[in-house]
Amino acid sequence: MNTSQPVSEFIIVGLSEFRDKHVIMFVVFLLAYMTILGGNLMIIYLVRTDSKLNSPMYFFLHNLSFVDIVYTSVTIPNMLSGFLTEIKTISTSGCFLQMYWFISMAVTGRALLTVMAFDRYVAICNPLRYTAIMTRKVRVLLIFGAWGFGMLCTLPTISMTSMLPFCGPKHVQHCFCDPSSVMKLACDDISFISRLSLSSAVFALLTTLTLILSSYVVIGVSIVRMGSSESRRKAFTTCAAHLTVVSISYVSASFVYISYRVGNFSSDVRIIVAVLYSALTPLLNPMIYSLRNKELRDAVRRVLCRRRAVSPQAKKIITTLS
Repeated sequence: MNTSQPVSEFIIVGLSEFRDKHVIMFVVFLLAYMTILGGNLMIIYLVRTDSKLNSPMYFFLHNLSFVDIVYTSVTIPNMLSGFLTEIKTISTSGCFLQMYWFISMAVTGRALLTVMAFDRYVAICNPLRYTAIMTRKVRVLLIFGAWGFGMLCTLPTISMTSMLPFCGPKHVQHCFCDPSSVMKLACDDISFISRLSLSSAVFALLTTLTLILSSYVVIGVSIVRMGSSESRRKAFTTCAAHLTVVSISYVSASFVYISYRVGNFSSDVRIIVAVLYSALTPLLNPMIYSLRNKELRDAVRRVLCRRRAVSPQAKKIITTLS
């Protein structure tokens, strides 16, 4: 009979093999987190204040930036504090809350990319009916659908994991409460929950990826049928940033899956891959959309030019964007 006391907190082990480089990693991830917050808050601010960015595409981009902020804020601040302390603890309830929001925001981000693919499909394949189809009500319903999909896909697995008995050990071999790392600590059979977790993840990824690819197959056919090369170029330009983000997001997710399923990788390599994946897409999204989108660049210039006296630094930024 097991007489161990139930676990009330977990110890986040982090990257044990790189303890001598924790200060460097703290600085790197702090800069990355500040860039993520700055870039995504910039997009949110521009979309909310610039009347010219009122199309459905920017409405969805605004929501994607908000999801990216929540997604990274759930894990990175705790990870940063772990780099500066010898022992990083987290309560069991805090661990499961972190786990839930991290996974649900990841799925919600994929769902929003799917919604944005549908928006591009309507814009290119039904341009004359675009405003009639993508009404304010439809946009809000699509956003609620994306959030609902992310939360419902995640809820069963996290709920069942939180009900497992944990009676020691309590060392989580990760930088945050990763589901597979926490489940291994349960003093009960986890085979069913592991299969459920994998099935939910595969379902979320394949469903969203299939819908995105289906949209772009139809978009591709429509672009090929366009009469002029200028029309084809404009149509491709409207999709370029979104396609880039989708490619980075799903390719990096595939690397995480491979690192967990292939036995040749050490635990620290798996952790590094997972941590980089969690920060990569939110870090690159604002850069990709800003660099490839003229309307966003123009909005930045308008914001900088609103001040009567423009500082030399602002002038440099304006010149660069021009």
